[in-house]
Amino acid sequence: MLTFNSRTAVVTGAGRGIGRAIAETLARNGVTVVCVSKSPESCGAAAAAITAAGGKAKALAVDVADGQAIAQACTALLAEFPVIDILVNNAGITRDGLLFRMSEADWSDVLATNLTSCFHWTKLLARPMTRARWGRIVNIASVSGILGNAGQANYSAAKAGMIGLTKTLAREFASRSVTVNAVAPGFIRTDMTAEFVGNPEVSAKILEAVPLKRFGEANDIANMAAYLCSEEAGYVTGQVFTVDGGMAM
Repeated sequence: MLTFNSRTAVVTGAGRGIGRAIAETLARNGVTVVCVSKSPESCGAAAAAITAAGGKAKALAVDVADGQAIAQACTALLAEFPVIDILVNNAGITRDGLLFRMSEADWSDVLATNLTSCFHWTKLLARPMTRARWGRIVNIASVSGILGNAGQANYSAAKAGMIGLTKTLAREFASRSVTVNAVAPGFIRTDMTAEFVGNPEVSAKILEAVPLKRFGEANDIANMAAYLCSEEAGYVTGQVFTVDGGMAM
């Protein structure tokens, strides 16, 4: 069993997939979870499911690509909670395409949602953590940010940026006992990957690069993230944990 001592967490992109699995796993461990997503319906459904299962959660609809919206959300959160102890930056989108065909909007939208949002959430929520001298920040990156992936210049750049941000903030916050780590998923079975996971030819080609020869599940990422958010991970910071079936080893 992991130890959390009645902490409060914000999980972005919590309406579905990996984010929802992380929110549910933290809630099962006694964490009060603020489920953030752009869609009021999806974050509302996630929070309702946690509450129905006996956990504590609230929904917060925020467009994470909008820095002003994040600022307003953080002001409201810190008025309600003395400190947000745990921040999981998970929200992300894809706008895939080869570089020569990629529009500037597709580049900008992915960078704003996947990377710049981490800057805003962390800048606004980490200061109370540093004052309390306890905090956990987990950034959900990707093996695409480590290995690269053709057709994902925007996504890979954003995820690589998250890794660099993780390592820098780990150094900045270490003296205040706030840890910052990243989890880099491989091919995980979610709504975002359903298009190619469900295609036998495409999935077979992908699995050639996965030593374990199977796709991961959202709970595989949630379990790693939960550990990094726990008391037990207090001496772990600045690290990138690949959960990818062996792709990046």
